[in-house]
Amino acid sequence: MRAQPPPSSRLLTGVHDAATSRRVWIWLGVVLSALAIGTAGYVLFEGWAPGDALYQTVTTMTTVGFREVHELDASGRIWTMIVAITGVAVIFGSLGIVAETILSEAASGRREARQMREAVDALRDHYIVCGYGRVGTTTARELVHSGQRLAVIDVRPESLAVAQHDGHLVVEGDATSDATLLAAGIDRARGLITTIDSDANNVYVTLSARALNPRLFIVARANAEGSEAKLLQAGADRVVSPYTRAGRQIAELAIRPRVADFIDAALSHGQLAFSMEELEVAAGGPLDGRTVGALREEGIFTLAIVAGARSYEANPTADRVLVVGESLVVSGSADTLRALRERA
Repeated sequence: MRAQPPPSSRLLTGVHDAATSRRVWIWLGVVLSALAIGTAGYVLFEGWAPGDALYQTVTTMTTVGFREVHELDASGRIWTMIVAITGVAVIFGSLGIVAETILSEAASGRREARQMREAVDALRDHYIVCGYGRVGTTTARELVHSGQRLAVIDVRPESLAVAQHDGHLVVEGDATSDATLLAAGIDRARGLITTIDSDANNVYVTLSARALNPRLFIVARANAEGSEAKLLQAGADRVVSPYTRAGRQIAELAIRPRVADFIDAALSHGQLAFSMEELEVAAGGPLDGRTVGALREEGIFTLAIVAGARSYEANPTADRVLVVGESLVVSGSADTLRALRERA
């Protein structure tokens, strides 16, 4: 599901913004009231015209020090002293409000950064997306649609700002650094996807991630020809070239458009009646020891059984018993597969 800021963060941000806005309006009200009262005093005590009274009030409150518009009697001098003291108080009060606002903004930024760190530290069995460019953005969106939790790593503040706006947890830093990967919870993560537009950086990220978490499932982006082998040697489980993959998909759409459309629809996240899913046979789980035929009776069709890397048993027979450690590629109604995935 989409990672949203904690409720406490949203509440504190709202309270902070409301308090800041309220202080500004109060300050404006005090300034305007002081000007109005000062002007009224000169009109009442000295009998001046409103324009002259306002001019005298402004020059007195701002401590400009121009001469009086008209000669002042005793009451006028007393009133001028009161207006001058009020003006000094307003000036120092304004400085205090500005300083308080700046400090409050700084404290708010530190508080939000701390809350982000705490939210990332609370992640378990999540995915880490390195690089939030065009490919990383699409990858993160697909993970969210699949109900996965994730953290985004990027070295560029503008990319992290976009990721935060999209509702993701973020970690600022270089993904090739062990410290940055550890800050994103790589030791607790399920998988890592590096989509940086530099093959060298993707190799370094893969090497570091594999060393920090040998059980991690790593998918790496390859940009240039020949990079796939290097990324696989570095420890990536899967390597994807966006350009090669796009070319293959275009060719499939031209040659087998209905097959391509069916698979794309089955793997999409729209409101469809059918879907395709990958399930693992876990010890003591709902699939352990069951047969392919039993699943078929529930409306779950086993397309293939994966016993090892690139080892597919397509169209298994009905009496085929499922064994712990195997993975299934199945098809069926979206609701049935969702319920089975939750139990598995």
